Amino acid sequence: MAKRDTPTIDPAPESAGLPHEHHARLLEGMAKALAAKGYANITIADIVREAAVSRRSFYEHFATKADCLLALYESASEQALVVLIGAVDPLQPWQTQVEHAVTAYLDFLAEDPALLKTLFVEILGLGLPGLAVRRKVNAQIGGFISTATAGEHGTRLSPDLAMTVVGGINELILQAIEEDRPSDLRRLVEPATRLIHAVAIAGAAGRSR
Repeated sequence: MAKRDTPTIDPAPESAGLPHEHHARLLEGMAKALAAKGYANITIADIVREAAVSRRSFYEHFATKADCLLALYESASEQALVVLIGAVDPLQPWQTQVEHAVTAYLDFLAEDPALLKTLFVEILGLGLPGLAVRRKVNAQIGGFISTATAGEHGTRLSPDLAMTVVGGINELILQAIEEDRPSDLRRLVEPATRLIHAVAIAGAAGRSR
C-alpha cells in the first residue's frame, strides 16, 4: 500500500486560512507533537507551534488538549474505516474480501507507528471520554464486519459477536505494540481473518439450531 502523504502546512499567515483549515492544521500539529513527545509531555504550545496557528485559534476549536486528541482519534479512525470498506471487492469470494479488507486496514495502521500507539494506547489514558470514542469507533468497525459476514451466511453477526471479533483483533494489535512491532502488523492478517471466519461460522451454526 502506498504511504499516506503527510499534509502540508500552508506557510501563509493564519488569517488567510479558513476555520476548517485551522482545525485540520491542529490535528496535524497534535499528531506531530505526539510523535515527538508523547501525549503526557506535550502542551498546547507544542500543538499550536507544530500547527503554525495561534493559541487563540486552538481555543476556537478545542477546550483542552484532550479534546484535540479525541478529535484526532476520530479523524484517523474514520480514515481507517474508509480504507477498510474500500478494500472490499464484492466480485471476490467472501473469504478473499475479508482477507483483503483486513490486510488494507492493518497496512494503514502500520504506516504511522507513533499515531498507532496513540490510537490504541494513549487514548485509554483519557478515561471515560476516551473509552466512549473508542467504543464508538469499535462499533462502526463491528458493523462493517457484521455486514461483511452476512454476505456469506445470509444473516448478520449480532452486535455482541461482531464486537468480540473487533476486540480480538485489537488485542492482537496491542500485543504487537507492546512487543515493539508496530510496523509488522501484516503478520496479523492470518489470525485476524481466521477469527472472523470462525466467529461467523459459529454464529451461523448457532442460529440454525
